[in-house]
Amino acid sequence: MASTSELGHNRNAINFDTLIINCTSYGTAYNPSKASLKITALQAQSTLAKNSITVINTLTPAYKNAVSARVSAFKPFDKLITRVNNALKASDTSQQVDESAQTIIRKLQGRRATPKKTEEQKKVASEAGVEIVEISTSQMSYDSRLDNLDKLIKLLASVPQYAPNEADLKVTALTALYNDLKAKNLAVINTEVPLNNARIARNEIMYKENVGLVDIALDIKTYIKSVYGATSPQFKQISGLKFSKTVI
Repeated sequence: MASTSELGHNRNAINFDTLIINCTSYGTAYNPSKASLKITALQAQSTLAKNSITVINTLTPAYKNAVSARVSAFKPFDKLITRVNNALKASDTSQQVDESAQTIIRKLQGRRATPKKTEEQKKVASEAGVEIVEISTSQMSYDSRLDNLDKLIKLLASVPQYAPNEADLKVTALTALYNDLKAKNLAVINTEVPLNNARIARNEIMYKENVGLVDIALDIKTYIKSVYGATSPQFKQISGLKFSKTVI
């Protein structure tokens, strides 16, 4: 299902074409002095707008597929990290290694080293003149999770005592997983950039101040009202055509 914003862009383009048809039907009576309001200019603007929407429609599936693939790949991630954590705890590693690993694992799971203060604790501290500043420790973006996974794998690889028998917990398997997740994350970036550029181009064509499709459409309405009058059937015919700036 198309999003509300996508429907808004399409509706603007469709209503613009309807506006052009009406302007054309007025024949020689439609004779604006402003170049951007002439029929040929309107037709060119319409073509640019519809082409910009087509480009986005063409690029969107690849981006959505990449996002879906990344979500699916990361879905079992948390449970796997918990298993890695338990395998590490069950091994004969030093306390220093365990603490280093726990710091990384907490970041991977978005947990705090110490519990977050309650509102009551903050109130008591405030009354005692103590300012509590809590910094968010969540590093759950895909880039951050990949970075912390890489750090965890390198730590585990440096510890001979970490040698689980379970194939998917071995360093080689974790490294292969990291490479796969990194590739899927990169695929999202590679498909998102051209899509964002296409959206920027569409927004320029449709919503740029004074020269975009929407502002031109409003100028056309004003011109028709000046020619035929606000109560004329010609103006009433096009006054109901809605144009909105949906810059997304």
